[in-house]
Amino acid sequence: MALVTTKEMFDKAFRGKFAIGAFNINDMEIIQAITRGAKAYNSAVILQVSRSALNYAGAKYLKGMVDAAVDETGIDMALHLDHGPDFETAKYCIENGFTSVMFDGSHYEYEENVAKTKEVVEYAHSKGVVVEAELGKLAGVEDEVNVSAANATYTDPDQALDFVSRTGVDSLAIAIGTSHGAYKFKGEAKLDFDRLAVITEKLEASGFHGYPIVLHGASSVDPECVAICNKYGGKIDGAKGIPNEMLRKAASMAVCKINMDTDIRLAMTAALRRHFGEKPSSFDPRGYLGDARAFIEDMVKAKIADVLGSTDSML
Repeated sequence: MALVTTKEMFDKAFRGKFAIGAFNINDMEIIQAITRGAKAYNSAVILQVSRSALNYAGAKYLKGMVDAAVDETGIDMALHLDHGPDFETAKYCIENGFTSVMFDGSHYEYEENVAKTKEVVEYAHSKGVVVEAELGKLAGVEDEVNVSAANATYTDPDQALDFVSRTGVDSLAIAIGTSHGAYKFKGEAKLDFDRLAVITEKLEASGFHGYPIVLHGASSVDPECVAICNKYGGKIDGAKGIPNEMLRKAASMAVCKINMDTDIRLAMTAALRRHFGEKPSSFDPRGYLGDARAFIEDMVKAKIADVLGSTDSML
C-alpha cells in the first residue's frame, strides 16, 4: 500500500455506505496510535494537518513520520491539509508531498469562495492532488477556526450543486449542525439529515454520481475521556459531542469522510493526566507518552469498528 489520494477511498466508502476516519496529527505518538489502530482493522485512514500543526511540527517532519507509518503498517493513507486558509498554504503542502488539501473559503462571500477554491483546484489537480472545500459555516473553535453560533450557517443545497459544478472540487464539507471543539451542543444534539439527503440528490441528478460529502466537527467527545480528565485535575465541564448513532447514520448516507480532532486531543490529555495522577514520581517521556499512544490507539479502533464502519476497507 502507499500514501495515496482519497479518490479510491471515497469511491469504496460511498458504495459500501461507510466513512473513512480523518484524524488530526501533531506528533509521532499520535501518528503511530492512529495508523496502528487503523492497521488492526485493515482500514484506510486520512491523517490531517492543520496550519497550527504545520507551525508546531513542520511539514517535512510530519511527512517523514507518515512515510514511516506507511512502511510500518502497509495500509493506504492520505496526508491531508485541514482548513487551509489560502492558496500559498495549499501549494506549500502539495510541494511537501501532501496527497490531499482542503481550502476553507467558507468565511468569504460566495463568489470569492468559488474563485479562490477554483484556483486551488486547478493547481492541485495539475500535481495529481485532490481538493476538499467547505460551503456553509460551522460554529465552534479549532486552531485558527473560530465561528460564533450567531454566524454559523447551514449549507444551501442549490448553492452546493453550483459550487461543485463551477470549482471542480473533489469533495465538499457541508454544515448540517456539527461544530468544532468539545462544546458542540447545549441541549439535544441534532443534525439536519434531510439537508444532507437533498444535497446528495441534487448532485446525483446532475451527474455527480457517488459524490463524497465531508463532515467536520464530528468528534463524539467521549464521556470516558472527559471523566478521566476531570478526575485527575482537569476542568472540562459541559463538553458534549456528536452521538455515535448520528455519525453512523451520516456514514450510511453520502458522508465518506468524518473528521475527528477533539477526540484525539481529549484522549491524549486523559491518558497523560491519569498517568501523572497515578504515578506522581514519573518523569520518563516514554512512559507517559507510551500510555497516551496506547489509549489513542484503542480509541481509534473503537471509532473504526463502532462508528465509521471502515473495517477491511482496503480489501
